[in-house]
Amino acid sequence: MRMENLSAKFVVASPSSLTAENQYRLLVESITDYAIFMLDPEGRVVSWNLGAERIKGYTAEEIIGKHFSLFYTQADRDAGMPQKNLMRALSEGRVESEGWRVRKDGSRFWANVVVDRILDDYGQWVGFAKITRDVTDQRDAAEELDRAREALFQSQKTEAIGKLTGGVAHDFNNLLMVIQSCLDMVELKLPHESPLRKLVQNAQSAVQRGAALTQRMLAFARKQKLRVAPVDIASLVANMTELLRRSLGPRVNITTMFPPSLHSVKTDANQLELALMNLAVNARDAMPEGGELTITARNVIIDATHSTQLAPGEYVCLSVTDEGEGMDEETQVKATEPFFTTKGVGKGTGLGLSMVHGLTEQSGGRLVIKSSKGFGTRVEMWLPSVRPQLADHANDTAPVLTSLKPFVAPHSLYIVMVDDDPLVRNATGAVLQDLGHRVTEVASAEEALQVLETCPDVDMLITDHAMPGMTGAQLVGEVNIRWPALPVVLATGYAEIPGDLSDGATRLSKPYDRLGLVEAIAKAVEDRQVHA
Repeated sequence: MRMENLSAKFVVASPSSLTAENQYRLLVESITDYAIFMLDPEGRVVSWNLGAERIKGYTAEEIIGKHFSLFYTQADRDAGMPQKNLMRALSEGRVESEGWRVRKDGSRFWANVVVDRILDDYGQWVGFAKITRDVTDQRDAAEELDRAREALFQSQKTEAIGKLTGGVAHDFNNLLMVIQSCLDMVELKLPHESPLRKLVQNAQSAVQRGAALTQRMLAFARKQKLRVAPVDIASLVANMTELLRRSLGPRVNITTMFPPSLHSVKTDANQLELALMNLAVNARDAMPEGGELTITARNVIIDATHSTQLAPGEYVCLSVTDEGEGMDEETQVKATEPFFTTKGVGKGTGLGLSMVHGLTEQSGGRLVIKSSKGFGTRVEMWLPSVRPQLADHANDTAPVLTSLKPFVAPHSLYIVMVDDDPLVRNATGAVLQDLGHRVTEVASAEEALQVLETCPDVDMLITDHAMPGMTGAQLVGEVNIRWPALPVVLATGYAEIPGDLSDGATRLSKPYDRLGLVEAIAKAVEDRQVHA
C-alpha cells in the first residue's frame, strides 16, 4: 500500500516491516498538535490519533466508524462540501483548504485541512489520509493585523486629505479676501440708487457663501480655531428647534429627548449648531417622503475598552437619528471624506459630515455612524463633558478689566501691511488707504522688521500668518519683545497658531470685510492701551 503525499506516510507503512510500522504508529499517535487520521473510500473514520482527540474532542471509541462530515458546519454539509473535498482529493491526489470545523461540544474553530488520496501497492484506491490543524489564533492575528493596517491607511489618508484641504482653503480664503476688498471699495464708490449696487451685493453674498464653504473644509482639516467653552446641549437645541423646523419642512417631525441631569460639553457652540444643522439636513434628504428625526443625548462614562477608543473619562453622546434609506458599509467608510456625497449634482458639497467629523475630533471627541441600508441612520457625536458645577464656575477665575470708554481710532494711522500674496496685500492696502491710513506694504516678515527698525513712527502692524520663512505668529513674537506697545493684527485663512507666539495680537479671520478690518484695528489699539 502506498500514498501520494509524504504527510500520509505516517498513517500507513509497508507491511514488510513490523518494526517500522510500529514506529510510525507510535509517532502518529503521539502527535498532539495535528489531527491525523484515515478515512475509508466512503469517508468513514478508520484511525484516530491524540491530536485529533485534543482538537476535535472525540475519543477513538466515539468516532471510529462515523462519517467525517460530522466535523463540518451544517451550512457546509448542506452545500455538499465534505463530498466535494473527497472527490477533489480522489481526482487530483491531494487537496488543501481552510474553513470552519465543529468540535464535539459544538464550538467552532478555523481549520487548515489536507486530504491525500491513498493507493495500495497495486495502485488501487483504498481511502484517504487527513491532517487537520487548528489555526484559529493565527487567523485572528492576521485579521487583527489587517484591521490595524486598514486603520493606519485610513489615518494616513485622512491626514493627507486634511493637509490638502487646509491648504486649498487657505488659498481660497486669500482669493475671497481680494474679491471682498474690491467689492467693498466698489460699493462705496457707487451712488446709492445705482442699479449696479444690487449686483455688488449679490457678489458679496457669494463671497460669504464661499467663506462658509472654506469653514467646513477647515473644520474637516481641524485647522480652524474653535472657541471652546461649556455648552448646554439642551438649551442650544431648544433655541434652534424653530430654525430646524423651518429648514426641514413640514414632512419631517422633530423629536428631542434630553435627561434633566445632562452635562454640558466642551466645544464651540456656533460650530455645534452648524454641525446639528448639517446632520438634520442630511436626515431630511434621506427621507424624501418625510419621517421622524430624533435628537437625543445622554451622559456616558467611558473606560479604556470602549468601542469609540476615546480616552477614559466622562462624555456626552449627542445623536441624530432618522428613518431614511440608510447607508451600506462602503458608503459609511467614505461618508466623512471631504467632497464625497451620494446626492445629485448641485445638491450637496460632500462637506457636511466632514465638518461634523472635524469638529468632534478637534473637540477631543469622536464621530460614530451607525446605519443599515433600508433601516435609517444614527449619527453620534461623542464630546467631552463638563459637570454642571464646573460649567457654572468656568469663568470665575477670568480677570476682570476695568471698564473703558469706547476707543475711537485716530483718523490716520501709519500701518505696515504684511502679506506674501500681492493680490491680498494690494487690495487690503487700498482699503486701508481709503479709510484714511498711511500704508507701507511689504511681502515678508523680514521686510516688516526692517521697516519697523528704520521707521519709529509706525502706529500698527497688520500681518498674515502663513508666509515663507518667518511666519506671522513668529513676527508677532518678535514684535512683542522689541516693540511691546505696538498694536498688532494677525490675519489668517486657516492656520493653527501657537498661543505663546500670538499673544498680544488681535486675530482677524480671512476673508474679512471692511467693517471687520475697522473693528480689528480699533480692538488692537484698545488692547494695547489696556495692557500698557
